[in-house]
Amino acid sequence: MLPFINAPFIWLEDKMGVAPEPLKLVFTMILSYPLAGILKRIPDAHPYQKNLFSIAVSLFYLVGVFDLWTGIRTLLISSIGAYLIARYVQGPYMPWLGFTFLMGHMSISHIHRHYVNDADIVDITGAQMVLVMKLTAFCWNVHDGRLPNEELEDIQRDRALKELPSLLDYAGYVFFFPSLMVGPAFDFVEYTRWLETTMFEVPPGTDPSKAPKTRKKRRIPRSGTPATLKAAQGVLWIVAFLKFSGWFYNDLVIGEESLKYSLLRRIFNLHMLGFATRCKYYGVWFLAEGSCILSGIGYKGLDPKTGRPDWNRLQNVNPLGIELAQNSRAYLGSWNMNTNNWLRNYMYLRVTPKGKKPGFVASMCTFVTSALWHGFEPGYYMAFVLAAFLQTVAKNTRRHVRPLFLTPTGAPLPSKRYYDILSYITTQLAFSFTVSPFILLSFHDSYIAWQRVYFYCIIGVAVSLGAFADASPVRGWLKKRVAAQNKAGAARNENAVSTEQGKRLAANSQDSSTPSNYNNTTQNESLRERSRPNFLDRTDPDSGKHGAYGVSDDPGRDLDELMEQVKEEVRVRRERGMSVGQSFQEAVQRRWGSGVSADVDGEGNVSVRRR
Repeated sequence: MLPFINAPFIWLEDKMGVAPEPLKLVFTMILSYPLAGILKRIPDAHPYQKNLFSIAVSLFYLVGVFDLWTGIRTLLISSIGAYLIARYVQGPYMPWLGFTFLMGHMSISHIHRHYVNDADIVDITGAQMVLVMKLTAFCWNVHDGRLPNEELEDIQRDRALKELPSLLDYAGYVFFFPSLMVGPAFDFVEYTRWLETTMFEVPPGTDPSKAPKTRKKRRIPRSGTPATLKAAQGVLWIVAFLKFSGWFYNDLVIGEESLKYSLLRRIFNLHMLGFATRCKYYGVWFLAEGSCILSGIGYKGLDPKTGRPDWNRLQNVNPLGIELAQNSRAYLGSWNMNTNNWLRNYMYLRVTPKGKKPGFVASMCTFVTSALWHGFEPGYYMAFVLAAFLQTVAKNTRRHVRPLFLTPTGAPLPSKRYYDILSYITTQLAFSFTVSPFILLSFHDSYIAWQRVYFYCIIGVAVSLGAFADASPVRGWLKKRVAAQNKAGAARNENAVSTEQGKRLAANSQDSSTPSNYNNTTQNESLRERSRPNFLDRTDPDSGKHGAYGVSDDPGRDLDELMEQVKEEVRVRRERGMSVGQSFQEAVQRRWGSGVSADVDGEGNVSVRRR
């Protein structure tokens, strides 16, 4: 650490009551703005200078500001190891070897941080988590570049690397200072396109008057205004965090102080603790995104609707999407969005065999990866497990309750507003409870926090799962209500169809130039199509197969799919004359994990259990 660097942060600690390390983190993120402005102004014809400048700034942050000499060693081990694996290992297992190496190395840092147990220390773990996303993606991109184009999906073809980059370009990618400490992560091909400025090419046929404005001979569009707006929002969120964290803190929900409040006040305190903590993440992510925008790498192209430059390529969080979320998928999908994209593109879809649909195995692998990536604190796993059940409850509610507030054509009834209000309140309260272990981390503190509010979310989930069970009278009653409502709506639609047909027939009788049978059939099909009940529209935020962070949208459905896969395995083995006894059990566990048990009786019936 440079001797004079620490003095102002010690002074600020006395004035603000905030530890020096978090203040240094905010300082480096604000300093990244003028430095990103310099980076942007380095001539486009000299990309090596951009690499060297970015590496130098990152080294200044790591050593001069944070004194993380061992942190540099950690990042070098991960980056050199990943590069060597991508260069010298051939075949389909190369990216999996890279993934195992990077995750294993990061796990050592997580274990060390767990034993240090000081939230006020900025260590290398955060930067390493970002680097793991970048380098696991890098290994997959190199692997894709070795495959024929016809074997790749569109996004894989777009991100594939046909040859390994130079060491300087690779080091510039690893030590890109605007996103070094907290992200956002991005693929190497995006860095290359930014470095070579091909990212800023205007699509053919674009009106020259609508092309992004640039200065002098630079190809990078002007980005000062959107970057300043991101910075302003980031600073406001940091100020909000400093203010709210003074009012709502851990001891308020787990200390003796919480016992003097009523249940409603305790729930409110739990919710506001989560909000105060989110403000911190909103702030640092907005600041990091803003400096990326100023450097130019946040450019996404021209917005097809407005024709103006879109700077949301590296958007990592949507605060309004979280704070106003009415369902679990909207809530989770608006948080740490780049991590969610990484899990989807480089785990969830990668473990799925070509030509197959993602199922139980993909969901479980993604869930485990997400949990291990965050660390080994018990609070992470408590939150993930409960979130999986919340996803199931949300899907059941949307499937069985929401139709009561819609017409058969899917249009909202006047009463839909009450459903939306209740959905919002329920979602926010459920996640206030669920995410508290993410903040408290330890099992003891998380348990105390849940106990102080009488485990209201767990009880609600248990009641909901029972209410929506197959044999539940509540589920049967809801089905009858929906069926009766559909029947009444269908009758009204049939009347509307008949009336409309009568009008069309009268019009057709006056126009002999058009065959009446053709008109009648076409109009009848069109009207029936419009009147067909549609209770789960295609934009249903809870209907997606892939849950955010690997949290399954429907664990029951995943188990059903697993059973079908095991049955198919039994069928194939019988056709080949292979054993379905103990060796089959071992094969199942090798393929789907030791947590799966399968039995086959004498009649060939298969039973599958998850331990």
